[in-house]
Amino acid sequence: MTGSSPSSAEITKRARSNLAFALLALPAERRRDMVSFYAFCRVVDDIADEETHPIAERKTQLQAWKNTILHGAPSPDPLLDEVLALAPKYHFDQSLLAELIDGVSSDLGRSRFETFEELLHYCYQVASVVGLVSIKIFGHSHPDTQKYALHLGYALQLTNILRDVGQDARDTGRIYLPLEDLRHFGVTEQQILDHHYDHRFRALMQRQYDRAQAFYHQAELDLPQGDRQSMVAAEMMAQIYSEILEKIANLDFKVFEKRIGLHPARKAAILAAYLLRSLIGAV
Repeated sequence: MTGSSPSSAEITKRARSNLAFALLALPAERRRDMVSFYAFCRVVDDIADEETHPIAERKTQLQAWKNTILHGAPSPDPLLDEVLALAPKYHFDQSLLAELIDGVSSDLGRSRFETFEELLHYCYQVASVVGLVSIKIFGHSHPDTQKYALHLGYALQLTNILRDVGQDARDTGRIYLPLEDLRHFGVTEQQILDHHYDHRFRALMQRQYDRAQAFYHQAELDLPQGDRQSMVAAEMMAQIYSEILEKIANLDFKVFEKRIGLHPARKAAILAAYLLRSLIGAV
């Protein structure tokens, strides 16, 4: 690892992600710490996705980040200093950050998942782990909220996968849908790479939609009432992504035509509703 990272605020501002949007619902100190954590997630993910660099170089960079997380920074870096301070402050295991790096690193060594169980493990590393750290920073108090983070992470990542089927196939040749499901519904890998939509592809996507929906439902059941106030940002994410999932289904899973998302005005309305809920709950 060479050089110094941009500031966490700069990284978050550039990304313009739904998570960065949801962080507006947090109190100032927790928001600053989540910005640091989000910036870390963004940096390691960007390293893995930097197609202009050789895979071996990207693996080396990610391993350097992992070593730094587990054993300390070899040189001063403002972002690293921020990230390394989070685990002792919020009492979570530093190895969670290393597991996230393992998850994004796995994209460099594989482009297919044979079974849904393999895909779910990947979703755990790149999404549920993010949730398990986030609930610590958000300030959860009930142990069952960890199950909420686990299942919501699965739901959010599956939604991402469904939304990005076309883009992933076009840009990287990756197919995240389980190959066992492709065979079950009679869909070939080449059909996805060629962006060929038919009733078999629709049935394949319906199977994944049903799984994602089940995880959203389970996450809602898992969240203890006493932690709902502190989980406002997570609930906002759940609302945004579950609406994206419904929009994908309502468009009959035609994800090859365009990347499906919510209009900024709709996301602003969701933010306003949850901010109002947060203010009412704090009174």
